[in-house]
Amino acid sequence: MDYKKVKTETVAVTRNIEDFTKGTNNMYETVSILSKRSNQISLEMKEELKQKISEFTSTTDNLEEIFENREQIEIAKYYEHLPKPTLIAIHEYLNGEVFFRNPHKEHQDDF
Repeated sequence: MDYKKVKTETVAVTRNIEDFTKGTNNMYETVSILSKRSNQISLEMKEELKQKISEFTSTTDNLEEIFENREQIEIAKYYEHLPKPTLIAIHEYLNGEVFFRNPHKEHQDDF
């Protein structure tokens, strides 16, 4: 996923609590959903960053030969300026882009 294209705030803003309970009718369940989605986004971003940084790693293990790599610094700055995973998850949730289900509720409906 290209997180640069996500149009969300880069800082925390005050939100209406009722917007978060529309899909679940339970604020705690919503927080759990947001937490899990945020972790997924964070892992995706971390893997993507590792892949980009690994292109610039050197094969030698000599400490004297380690130097600053301008490309690595630029990549790191790019990722620092992206919105935080939590803010992306909130944006996705409020726009109905997150799929979630509660197997406990589905199991209770069977009885």
